[in-house]
Amino acid sequence: MLKVIAGLMSVGALFAAAPAVAQHREIGNDMNMCAASAKGPAVLVDVRGFAAATGNVRVQSYPATKAAWLSKGAWLNRIDIAARPTNGAMHICMPVPESGQYGIAVRHDRDGNGKTDISRDGGGFSNNPGISIFNLGKPSVDKASFHVGPGVTRITINLKYM
Repeated sequence: MLKVIAGLMSVGALFAAAPAVAQHREIGNDMNMCAASAKGPAVLVDVRGFAAATGNVRVQSYPATKAAWLSKGAWLNRIDIAARPTNGAMHICMPVPESGQYGIAVRHDRDGNGKTDISRDGGGFSNNPGISIFNLGKPSVDKASFHVGPGVTRITINLKYM
């Protein structure tokens, strides 16, 4: 009987973790979710340093775990929008499933072809960690993770270009 209960508890723990997977979705940039009256949880991302007002911007949120951070298909929410910065900046509202630790990755696809061109495209991460060819432009989750509370958390990401 104890083995059955332990097994059911393990299954329950698996389903308790499921909301993060269920949140895996492409969404629009709904700035109302980050308005002063918004309850959150959400991240208002101020993306700065655009090299051009062309192409597309992709913003993805990830759980701040080593297994998920920047892993293919492990993102929670993705926003793809046209790059239309004002004074070199754009504001993007990224909702998250609940308060906790997250990381945000941004890519500026300057020509909008959907492919990463290291010599032209830019990118950045939450906390603005340094990137180099030695870490293949992928900082550790420890350097990029930040806490999101129950309301709207504001961060700035500075784009970098090679």
